[in-house]
Amino acid sequence: MAIYVIAYDVGTTGMKTCLFEIDKTIKPVANAYGAYNLYMVGNGGAEQDPEEWWGAMCTTTKELFTKTDIKPSQIAGISFCSQAQGLVLVDKEGNPVRRAMSYMDQRAKEELKKYMAYGIQIAGANIVPLLKSLIATGAVACSVKDPVYKYKWVEANEPENYKKTYKWLDVKDFLITRCTEVFAMTKDSAFATLLYDTRKGKECWSKSVAGIFDVNMDHLPDIVKSTDVVGKVTAKAAEQLGLAEGTPVFGGGGDASLIGVGAGSGALGDTHIYQGTSGWVGTVVEKQLVDTSAMIAAIVGADPDTYNYFAELETAGKCLEWVRDHLCLDEIGIFKEKLDVAEDPETEYTSLYEYMTKVINEVPAGAGGVIFTPWLHGNRCPFEDPNAAGMFFNISIDTGKSQMLRAVIEGVCFHLNWMLEAQNKKIKTSDTIRFVGGGALSDVTCQILADITGKTVETVNRPQDIGAVGAAAMVAIGLGVIENVAKVKDFVPAVKTFKPNKANRAVYDKNYEVFKMLYKNNKDSFKALNG
Repeated sequence: MAIYVIAYDVGTTGMKTCLFEIDKTIKPVANAYGAYNLYMVGNGGAEQDPEEWWGAMCTTTKELFTKTDIKPSQIAGISFCSQAQGLVLVDKEGNPVRRAMSYMDQRAKEELKKYMAYGIQIAGANIVPLLKSLIATGAVACSVKDPVYKYKWVEANEPENYKKTYKWLDVKDFLITRCTEVFAMTKDSAFATLLYDTRKGKECWSKSVAGIFDVNMDHLPDIVKSTDVVGKVTAKAAEQLGLAEGTPVFGGGGDASLIGVGAGSGALGDTHIYQGTSGWVGTVVEKQLVDTSAMIAAIVGADPDTYNYFAELETAGKCLEWVRDHLCLDEIGIFKEKLDVAEDPETEYTSLYEYMTKVINEVPAGAGGVIFTPWLHGNRCPFEDPNAAGMFFNISIDTGKSQMLRAVIEGVCFHLNWMLEAQNKKIKTSDTIRFVGGGALSDVTCQILADITGKTVETVNRPQDIGAVGAAAMVAIGLGVIENVAKVKDFVPAVKTFKPNKANRAVYDKNYEVFKMLYKNNKDSFKALNG
């Protein structure tokens, strides 16, 4: 018997709200999109307004029911897949005491120095707190972007907001609180704070690690599973959302937890690659692993029996957005008389990105020797450096914008391969990779990724909505419709397959080796300009 669920994919710049029918597959029925702001506030600050998230959630939920005959009373449950490692501080009524600090926020440099960057160090972290953290959590907070440093930044710089704080939540957990009036975090969100004790038999907030950072334990909420019913939609929330009062609200998870699940890549040994605003490589592993030198850790996910060995790139699809806005002008025909080609009534292209893909495909592999580094907001893996930046390298008098555009796609894929290579030092990534996110909509990008990695690349239906598919799967597992996370693959079949083109291997191998040297050769210059 089919069930209907709503899943909210809470991204960096907007929320995709999706209605699914789950029977033999997880089938999309309708979706709606609501945008909100990302506020860049200087000194590396990146913030969002939680009320804008809630506004988008209310607007898009109501819009869904204008697009289908499904009634609110037929919804078996709702869940979330969201950006993670945000800091949402709320008062006792669940209202934000300040704007949320995004996962991209890197203001807390002094807090990082105070708690980690002193004394005898390994990979930039003091050995004593590092070892305490590794023993309890299997990971360590040694990035300026880790939530605990944002929390300490607020305490140091905004003491009045800190005093108002009742609970510390992540992005989706704030929305769950607004729906249910329950203060809780899923296990993966708790782990993302790097204060969660992952040892078998414990699996709770770690007092010893919280003590390292002088965290107020009263600020930490209850911990629930991704497949748990956290609570039910209250009368107040139901009126604002257009849902039925009492609709079950499931925990869901962060994007790093659920995108792999939604990709059908949740079984032990499966590897997936995601390219949205950010990008990553994730492989399902049996035990916790950590590579502090490469900033890779096996993180807690939606499956209580496995971990996700996870390597992150801060800006992936964001690089293509940047090049669209700042590089693609008349010379390659994207704008005709300042008109987007997709808006031209005579065009054969349905979107600007479709036309950009055509341009990329006309340029030979290697982009004429031009190499792009995709570090537009610093970098985390396989090196941590908030000062790292993007560049075009090896431009000549013969270089055109078409070559530069292809170099952007290749540069993102080079970096994804670098993270894949770093993972292979500790584990074996799968020979076939599920590729998801907006980047997977382009067959050209899929082929470039296959050529650069040497892996077979598979894509699925609507890869840009795959986080919502993962969230929908949490409802289905919670209700017993799907047996477990590994079985989600049976409900998400591959629709396209891309094999590596060996003819492109030589040029890509050469450019890739240069790509990796660019950071080492320019590290000091990045620091001089951006430090």
